[in-house]
Amino acid sequence: MLDVKFICENPDKVKKNALSKNERRADIDGVVALKEKTRKLQQGVDEARTKINAISKDIGAAKKADPKSDVSAKQAESRAIGDSIKKSEEEMKTLDLELEKLLHWIPNIAHEKVPVGEDAKTNITVKAGTPKKLDFKARPHWEIGKDLGILDEERAAKLSGSNFLLLMGAGAALERALINFMLDLHIQKHGYKEVWPPFLVNRASMIGTGQIPKLEDDMYRADKDDLFLIPTAEVPVTNLHRDEILSHGQLPIFYTSYTACFRREAGAYSKDTRGMQRIHQFDKVEMVKVVHPDKSWAELETLTENAEEVLEKLGLTYRRVLLSTGDMSFSSAMTYDLEAWAPGLDKWLEVSSCSNFTDFQARRLNTRFRDTDGKVKYVHTLNGSGLALPRTVIAILENYQQPDGSVVIPEALRSYLGGLSVLKK
Repeated sequence: MLDVKFICENPDKVKKNALSKNERRADIDGVVALKEKTRKLQQGVDEARTKINAISKDIGAAKKADPKSDVSAKQAESRAIGDSIKKSEEEMKTLDLELEKLLHWIPNIAHEKVPVGEDAKTNITVKAGTPKKLDFKARPHWEIGKDLGILDEERAAKLSGSNFLLLMGAGAALERALINFMLDLHIQKHGYKEVWPPFLVNRASMIGTGQIPKLEDDMYRADKDDLFLIPTAEVPVTNLHRDEILSHGQLPIFYTSYTACFRREAGAYSKDTRGMQRIHQFDKVEMVKVVHPDKSWAELETLTENAEEVLEKLGLTYRRVLLSTGDMSFSSAMTYDLEAWAPGLDKWLEVSSCSNFTDFQARRLNTRFRDTDGKVKYVHTLNGSGLALPRTVIAILENYQQPDGSVVIPEALRSYLGGLSVLKK
């Protein structure tokens, strides 16, 4: 969340930012009003305590001068003031809860370099490779997968309904190979520590990373336990240090994690639902960074490069896109999307989002560190997909397809598949 002091000092900037992120539920005026009301109550409490201290001194002086003096009136006055203080403090607690609820709806401030726009039309392509052209008519992945016997949409629907995935045989092995390849790259070369977290998390965890309350309707929830199936490993991994004060020497912290991810996907009935493009359960390897505030922008570039290296080693054409305010997430200050080219679909597919959340998540999580100057400060958090599946599988099937219906396996994955170099019928 944003610092309340910052909101009160810059209400117009916060309002403008919320509108640029299409967040109409952000009540900045409400925050300012509640904070002012709390300030006045606190001022009254402070003045009342000063008055009680003065009365206490008067009672002491009177007793010292005459032990038999009647101070009952002053004692009654002191008790009455004390009761008013308790009442004001209870009211402030209620106002603080209301304030916290309002703060949960105010999005993070976008970095000044982020283009302002309502949607993806105002995104900026930072760099892009040349889309691969095949010497024959490219087929979409669902045709390739069905012919190879590795993708079974009908049985997936029988098991779970629409927009679920069932990979068989070499398809399942390819998915597993990609996960292991990506984890090994991030751990062995990029210096991340592997985490295997729970796939169910509590409400506090979802609030901490900003999925709730804004996206609660898009989440799968176990109502009886008030637990949520994670939409991304970002949630449990970023929450590892919730309510902790880290030492300066512990930073930076780099984590990588494979998890299944679960999302209702509000747009799941749109035209891009065929095959594996948009599904309710998918696999993803995530990268999470917890860093010193002075280092987060440099770390965003490195994080994105780590994700790009996966695509490069797989031999996939991709582009990096800087998201506009209207297309980026509620919690992010800046986001790069990496999109892989899919010739069968004739379009770019998002396979990674790499974001810097500055101290926005850290304030919600209460994750801090003690700096070299001895002051306790909020960390900055970042995360990025490294990469998301199965769109990476789509890109592989469509880019490496052959005229005879087979698919060549990228060299980087062959050792993970027992030397298998081609998928055939």
